Amino acid sequence: MNTTSTHSTSPRRRAGLTAAVATVLVLTASACGPDKKDSSSQAVASPSVTATATASKGGIDLSKVLQNIKNWSADDWTKWAEQHGFKPEVIKGFWDQAKMQAAKGMENQEAGVQSSRTASDNDPAPAPIQAKPQPHPYSTNTAVLGKIYMQVDDQEAAVCSGTVVSDPAHPGKSNLVWTAAHCLHGGKGKDWFKKISFMPSFNRSGAASNGKTGSQQQVVPYGVWDADYAVVSPQWTEEGGERGGPVSQYDFGVIRVHNEEGGGKSLEETVGGSIPVWFNAPRNQVSTVSSYGYPQAAPFDGRELEHCDSSVPPARLSFDASRPTMYNIGCTMTGGASGGGWFVVKDGKPALISNNSIGPRPAAWMAGPSLGDEAKSVFDFISKRQG
Repeated sequence: MNTTSTHSTSPRRRAGLTAAVATVLVLTASACGPDKKDSSSQAVASPSVTATATASKGGIDLSKVLQNIKNWSADDWTKWAEQHGFKPEVIKGFWDQAKMQAAKGMENQEAGVQSSRTASDNDPAPAPIQAKPQPHPYSTNTAVLGKIYMQVDDQEAAVCSGTVVSDPAHPGKSNLVWTAAHCLHGGKGKDWFKKISFMPSFNRSGAASNGKTGSQQQVVPYGVWDADYAVVSPQWTEEGGERGGPVSQYDFGVIRVHNEEGGGKSLEETVGGSIPVWFNAPRNQVSTVSSYGYPQAAPFDGRELEHCDSSVPPARLSFDASRPTMYNIGCTMTGGASGGGWFVVKDGKPALISNNSIGPRPAAWMAGPSLGDEAKSVFDFISKRQG
């Protein structure tokens, strides 16, 4: 991870989130995934998740268990959570401005477009697209975007980006935030990060821009929302930590939050909206994409909401042909933008199809996972989970 830069960016005019992606996409009834052509295949029973504990000792093939996550039952998810579940903690008041300023931008997972297993299937790297700052004050459309702070270990804090997403189990009252798995969990052999909090519309007014400090209220106008629970792809807990490899194709996660100051309103009600997740978005209907985040590694300073707007369809990037193919667009955002949402327009409204995950150094492009049945299974688990 790079340390925080003091470089500041000058605001440039731009329309709101909805206007950034001009092409309206229509979901077809037969769509089953970004690179699939037929959704008629029958579901197959998955090996029980109870086998995961013994998989490495000559038991059931763990890779087969993970490949069938989309078919896990509620009982399978409960057993997985018993082994890998997030442990909530009381953190009210922890993230003061001094701690926020000391946090480092969580690096986008470093990668190249060549893979010994799938190089022939990958498209050439897209041309760089310069990130642009959202003008202050941020529009109501972008209030769903924010920063995620976490304590990586006893010595180091980090920051990522996230998006308020719609919760089918609680329509109009979502408390769910979409981000990258590497922003929440250390990966294979490691644990969940601590003191995870989401701050929507960070620095909305610009009070903390250009080296200024601003008050806590100005910097976090919608308050601090602490994690009650979190879930990442089970592949990440078993394989994560590799930067720019097959596990990045499952680099997504979700947190459920609450306002640490209390109150009866949900996160969605507080910020004025949420973004639906478009699972299995057909790739041939994704013609333009806008990626958002709060990059903090140089030349950025983490105080501005930035975006990369691609007017061409995303390129393909894969490290393992058996896994969902990643999207890839030109983008110069750096560490801290990890987890930020990728948006298209579906039926006239924004929809989330991915999140910032991996890219090269120096920054020139950004890749994010396509969200197929496995991602939907992860999302359904936290949406339906009680307590």
